[in-house]
Amino acid sequence: MIYYFFGLHKKQDLWFVNATFAQQFMMVNLLKIEMFQQVRIALSMGFRFFLGLTVFLMVGCKNDVKIPEEISQIPIALEVDRFDQKFAKVNASELTELIAAYPYLFPDQYDEQFWRDKIQDTIQLELNSEVAQSFPDFTAETQELDNLFKHIKYYYPKTPLPKVVTITSDVAYRTPVILTDSLLIIGLDNYLGEDHHFYKGIQRFYTQNFRKEQIDVDVADAFVRALVRKQGSRRFIDEMIYHGKRLYMMEQLLTLEAKNEIIGYTPEQLDWAEANEVDIWTYFVENELLFDTDSKLLSRFINPAPFSKFYLEFDNQSPPRLGRYIGWQMVKAYMQRNTIPLQMLPGKSSDEIFKQANYKPRK
Repeated sequence: MIYYFFGLHKKQDLWFVNATFAQQFMMVNLLKIEMFQQVRIALSMGFRFFLGLTVFLMVGCKNDVKIPEEISQIPIALEVDRFDQKFAKVNASELTELIAAYPYLFPDQYDEQFWRDKIQDTIQLELNSEVAQSFPDFTAETQELDNLFKHIKYYYPKTPLPKVVTITSDVAYRTPVILTDSLLIIGLDNYLGEDHHFYKGIQRFYTQNFRKEQIDVDVADAFVRALVRKQGSRRFIDEMIYHGKRLYMMEQLLTLEAKNEIIGYTPEQLDWAEANEVDIWTYFVENELLFDTDSKLLSRFINPAPFSKFYLEFDNQSPPRLGRYIGWQMVKAYMQRNTIPLQMLPGKSSDEIFKQANYKPRK
């Protein structure tokens, strides 16, 4: 059964009607955000001491966030193999032995001469140098991964612990991590910092997340993607809730992670989404998008992009992927109203979640 919000029916020819209340409210909130940003700039110029104290207190509060005791006590000690360092140091006479030790990292279609040339390639040498400079030590990242797998073990006790292998990947940023039952492969050259010169030519909405802070987020996403499957329907609401499930489950596995990092927003982008949540939802409802199957909605509100596309004058100031954000909030509302274990969430249908969430955006 398909549930139509307020009994609305699709009218494709009504995209460009006069400004609705939702559009007006969104513009008002946008002005509020701009005013807030201006005030914040003024404060930073005139009251740096007080802002410094505020930042100190905020950091202190974040550090006070703790993993629940029943999770923190789960014994986890991931084995990390710095293959990136071994490959950087190997010479031609040792290469055969390295290939034999790591056959899964040396595809059969490339002969040994290819790899002999590779270890002397100037681009590879620069990759080695930049990764070594950014990751001379992997202790902090290992601790974050340990915390993630404590949560995974809590919810999924039979999940085997993978061996962590760090590599250089020629900036394969679309697959920065690969997770299997036995291996977790992490391409460290995808996390050198958003402004690194290796990323020149890659769109900014991708590179803003090419940071160390995203390693555990990407691993959590890889784990969750294997559990949450799309259910076949092409409706906008199905895409929203599919991504909402993923984000909610990642949030439960990353209890120490900032919410903006989980969705891949900057803090300012998350502020925008929260301030305009009511109006985004109203826009979706008034324009009868929820049960629409128009594939263009994915590029407007779901897929990676510079911003979301409402076809309004402030579009370029909005964060991208707002359909995912609203889906996340809907799944949160559903889980708050239904006492089901996290493990059951992936199997719940979009229609059940939509109906039982009774989602009402916070004002």
